[in-house]
This record gives sequence, C-alpha cells and structure tokens, in this order.
Amino acid sequence: MRVKVTRRRFLRAAGAAGLGAAAGRLRLPNVSAQTPVRIAFWHAMGGNLGDTVIRAFVNTFNASRKDIQVTAQFQGSYDDLINKLRASLGSSSVPAVSQVYDIGTRFMIDSKAVVPVQDFIDREKFDLTQFEPNILAYYRVGGRLYSMPFNTSTAILYYNKDMFKQAGLDPNRPPRTFDEIEASAAKLVRSGATRSGITIAIYGWFFEQLLARQGALYANNGNGRDAPATAVAYDHEEAGARILEWWARMIKSGVATNPGRPTAASQRAFAAGQTAMTMDSTAVVRSLLTQSGGRFQMGTGYFPKPPAAATGGSIVGGASAWILSGRPPVEQQAAWEFVKFISEPAQQAAWYVGTGYFPVRRDAYHEATAQQTLAQFPQFLTAISELRSSPINRATQGALLGVFPEARQKSEDAIEATVLGRKTPQQALADAARDVNQAIAVYNRTMGAK
Repeated sequence: MRVKVTRRRFLRAAGAAGLGAAAGRLRLPNVSAQTPVRIAFWHAMGGNLGDTVIRAFVNTFNASRKDIQVTAQFQGSYDDLINKLRASLGSSSVPAVSQVYDIGTRFMIDSKAVVPVQDFIDREKFDLTQFEPNILAYYRVGGRLYSMPFNTSTAILYYNKDMFKQAGLDPNRPPRTFDEIEASAAKLVRSGATRSGITIAIYGWFFEQLLARQGALYANNGNGRDAPATAVAYDHEEAGARILEWWARMIKSGVATNPGRPTAASQRAFAAGQTAMTMDSTAVVRSLLTQSGGRFQMGTGYFPKPPAAATGGSIVGGASAWILSGRPPVEQQAAWEFVKFISEPAQQAAWYVGTGYFPVRRDAYHEATAQQTLAQFPQFLTAISELRSSPINRATQGALLGVFPEARQKSEDAIEATVLGRKTPQQALADAARDVNQAIAVYNRTMGAK
C-alpha cells in the first residue's frame, strides 16, 4: 500500500519521537570501527516513502554507527522486488536484508535462502513482549518467527459523516455488517445525500479480509499453516459466494459503484465526496484526510462481516524484513542490528505518524508524537481496536501460498466476472480455484513442498 508523506511531516514526527536515539547503544561484536560492515537493504517503498521515510531511517542509523553502514536500494513494486530477489538467490548480488510483502512469506521460507530472525532472537534473548501478538502470528510459522514485521496495515471502512447526517443515519455509528452496509448505502442514495452509497475497488486483499472476517479459510490444511496448502478452500465454502453475491447485488441495485481494480480510483472518489463509503487499508488514513482537505468529516469503522459471523477477525497486510543467508555471517549480524533498529518504538512511532501504517509494537504508542496524532485524529484508533479485538486463529493468521500473487489475481478475476454479471459467484470462484490449484500443484512439485 502506497501512502503519501511529506518530508517536513516525517522529519517533524521523527524528531518528536527521538528517531535513532537508541541506535548508538547497539554495537556489532568483534567488528572494527575502522572497517565498517556494509550491507544492502532492498525495499519497495517508492516516491515520498522511499525518498523521505526509508532514507531518514537509513541515514540516522548510519550516522549513529561506525561499525555498520546500510545502503537502501529501491527495487520497484512489491512484485518487482520479490522477482529480483528470486533471481538473486545463490548469487553475489543477493542483499543482506530485504523487505518482502506479506504474501511472499511462503516462498521466502521455501527458498531456504533466509536466516529466520528467530535464530537471532533466541541467541540474544531478544524481548518480543511489546510486539502486537496478532502481527507476530502472521509471520510466525511452525512456532518460529521467520521475518521481523515492519510496515503493517489492515483493512477498514471509511465513511463520510456529513452524508450520513444528511441521510438521517447516525454519523457516530458506522455500519458493521454486510446487511448494514447495504441498507446504509441504499438510504444514502434514496435520500439524495449521494449518488453512490459505497465504492469498492476490485482488490483480492479485500476478498481475503472478508473471508477472514467470517472465520473462513482461504486455503486447505489450515490455510497452509498445518501443512503446505494443496488447494484453495473458498470455492467449497459458503463464505466466498456470500461475499460476491453481496458485492454484485449492491452494484446491480445501483447503491454501489465499481471503480475497477486500482484502489487509487476508489480513494479519489471518496476524497472528492463522490461516494459515501469505501473500503481500504488503514495505511491510507493520513492520505485520505489530506486528499479530502477538510471538506467533510471522515469516519472510520471496522471492516464488515455477515451478521452471523462470530469467530472472524482481520488479517494484517504490509511487509516484513528478511535476513538472507547468502551473505557472510558478519553481514547477517549487521542486518539483524538494522532490523532491530527499524522495529524500535521511536522508529515505529515516526513511521506511524508519517505514513499511516500502524506500529508493530505497543510501546510505540507511548511516544509523544503517536499520542498527539491519536488525540488529533481519532480515525487512527479504529485499526488498532480492530486488530486487537481479532482472535488469533488459522483464518485471521492468513493463508500461506507460494503462488499467492497469482492467486490474488485470479480472485480479482472472479470478483470482476461476478459484479459485471458475466458469471455466477459459484462459477467464478470455481474457475478461479481450478487455475490456482493447478499453479499450487506445479509450485509444490518444483519446491518439493511436503
């Protein structure tokens, strides 16, 4: 998820958070200050995020260390990065540490080209008690934490409080269920408050979240966590069809609009006041507040679920930091020092305030800058509350698939075919499942998954 952040805003947040204050306390054992260890950090944070946020982190870390120097190297989109990383494995060009999006987790583990951060955690008895349990649960596989969470988000509902008031809806009570969303959207349109009750981008991540909100699995074998997944599960469960039926019904009745696949389109429509509600990542809270320019009061609410769903919750999105085994041990240790630095409370608070991704650890909220932001913008509280109220189970931990990028594309094909009236929900999901299952079978044979 891309969010816009100005250099002034981030540096102000970084200063208030005391960015890098703890970095100087760390020292790499047995390394001479005259010969610093130089490592590369690959990332996918383009634009202002890379130029302002990542650069500030790296510069601050480097200024505080004489024994380690990090070079940040932008690799393009998340997909571009993992493809380049895949090509670099086994060569001298592999970085010491790399950001990888959440859905790359299965491949990274299967590649056998990483050093689990659990190894470093166990070695120095690194304290994880302040880290958010729901976030750790995603990246913990087989009881081991393979990568360190870095930029984390979840999906929430955004709504226009002014339009809710005009339609006679309670602006302080956002709809929570599929039924309430649909009823609110209909009332908003009928009242003349808006021509579009809700605008939802066709994004596979939303489908995954809506399954988890129902406590439903995306893939078999416990979402690929009890054993490698051999097939998706959404075509056999009512939960998948229920999502598409609800989505298509709202569009057919004229209370919802389809902006296509780019989430930027639905964000623009909401910020411009062209729709009363939208669904998106919590990482765009700051961006939507900025884009809307104070023209209306923006509210945030939990991602919706069916009324009867009781065991569901949210899945985290975003990315984490991985340490690669293809570099010498001294570089792996240097990478761990950098990973610890970017996960510290001060850095996480600055990241939170400057971008919209929420901290991976609870004590980051104790930083003055985080407290000021929460007091000024209560919209940021929704994601935190949603995350902490979610149970930790196989559904909310999220699925592990080596072909997840392709699988997400196929689920988007299914959503699109349904909302455009080309296929029934059942047929669209069956077609998607057939293609994804074939890809899973090829992947499992190639990677020797057991």
